Amino acid sequence: MRSEYPILFVEINETNLIFAVTKYDENQNLNIIDKIIVSNKNVEKNNITNIDELSKQIKHNIEILESNLNYIFKKVTIVLGVFDYLCVNISGYKKLNGSQLLKENISYILNSIKSSIADSMPKKNIIHIFNSKSILDGNITDNLPIGLFGDFYNHELTFFLIEENNFKNIKQVFNKIGLEIDKIILKQFCDGAHLIKEHNLKSFFNITFNKKTSYINF
Repeated sequence: MRSEYPILFVEINETNLIFAVTKYDENQNLNIIDKIIVSNKNVEKNNITNIDELSKQIKHNIEILESNLNYIFKKVTIVLGVFDYLCVNISGYKKLNGSQLLKENISYILNSIKSSIADSMPKKNIIHIFNSKSILDGNITDNLPIGLFGDFYNHELTFFLIEENNFKNIKQVFNKIGLEIDKIILKQFCDGAHLIKEHNLKSFFNITFNKKTSYINF
């Protein structure tokens, strides 16, 4: 069920803070109902230069939105466009020996891989997890083949991670103003998802040129 209440998004990038309030309409489309863009002087590439000042700036602009809408926000979805990230593909498997693939099998593979990443990359924090590829007896399936019978199941997962210290700093910024972080979304991922949806792409290269940094995402 879609929320009937306003949803707050805050984008943090190298130059701006973007505050957007969205709400679902009767057709379940998410629309922007209010928006503020301000200059960001407390964040540099891969670094928050002043947590206290950034918290104050974010709080001030959220209070403006709350006053406009007569609504108090408790949660926030953060869009991060300021930190480097790591993308990792890892496969796990389950020997079925002719038995049925169960949801519990896939959950076990996911949890096992997450544990492996936590052990091997203790200074990273997982932001996104995606099912990249499902292969049952050598055949790639479009959907998770739960309930099907087979001998060998291979499951590939894609993880997006950022530095643990950057994650803790972001949490501290919003803890200071009493906002619970609902989700953290990487800006580069948002841009890629938008391209796929708008142009029905299966693959792409997205090259972004900024004043200080540039990106190639694919």
